[in-house]
Amino acid sequence: MPRVACAFWLSVSGQGEIRTVPVPEPRGDEVLVRTVCSGVSRGTETLVFRGGVPESQHTVMRAPFQEGDFPAPVKYGYLNVGVVEQGPSALLGRTVFCLYPHQTHYVVPASAVTPVPDSVPASRAVLAGTVETAVNALWDAAPLVGDRIAVVGAGMVGCSVAAVLARFPGVRVQLVDADPARAATAKALGVDFALPQDALGDCDLVVHASATEQGLARSLELLAPEGTVIELSWYGDRQVSLPLGEAFHSRRLVVRSSQVGAVSPARRARRTFADRLALALDLLADPAFDALITGESAFEDLPRVMPRLASGDLPALCHRIRYTPADG
Repeated sequence: MPRVACAFWLSVSGQGEIRTVPVPEPRGDEVLVRTVCSGVSRGTETLVFRGGVPESQHTVMRAPFQEGDFPAPVKYGYLNVGVVEQGPSALLGRTVFCLYPHQTHYVVPASAVTPVPDSVPASRAVLAGTVETAVNALWDAAPLVGDRIAVVGAGMVGCSVAAVLARFPGVRVQLVDADPARAATAKALGVDFALPQDALGDCDLVVHASATEQGLARSLELLAPEGTVIELSWYGDRQVSLPLGEAFHSRRLVVRSSQVGAVSPARRARRTFADRLALALDLLADPAFDALITGESAFEDLPRVMPRLASGDLPALCHRIRYTPADG
């Protein structure tokens, strides 16, 4: 009997379903992975769910193992942790991370999976793709010892950046968000918290991840002269206004984009994608990152859960999806 799996597909914008899909027999250079858990990135993934990917970005925004095309039908996702059930002996039985959508079993090249260190539980390893984004952003930002830094936007990416920065020596790090409930998350990550109106200014660096034009404008206000905003937000098909008049030029401020689709130019000559992901997994040995996982649901409930995540009815940073042997 051919092997089949269950996969979550966006059937039309705003509506998902679970489909049965064939799973091929792995060849010598491939692995069969049984998913243990996956994660929903509430930013990019819910934007995809709403149909908000601009046509000009349909190619750029493809996930590594995406099937279908934007806006829909499409199988999309990139935070998957599973166990290798067939494949090379060095990987057999290992817990691995893969940039794969929500699916109970799948076959990929062995080079596409990264072993999860023994010090990192599978339940936390779903954050690897987001922590990888934070690593790349900080390679772009190049913070220095003693810097005054604000991270504006306490979503999944912003919190990951703040968590990594909390380990930098001598820096002042403040996580800034309009939701006062994020203060508890900041405390768990070991950083200060402030509402936008109370945030400390005179910053050498601001990392912006709120995906709002108000957050980006406030990020500019928090900079010291000649300071830099690293823009991590992705706005999809929304137009964003930015105050580039007033003192923007006289203070010589900088707004610079960062995107995980390419290794930062600061490390591109010496680090590969695999190096970057392995570093993210090593960082996840810190249990403080557990604060980024704010909910969990069963795989079979995804068609009902995803609309609630997309609308904000179900607040979340990373929402974890659990799989049982019966799922496949």
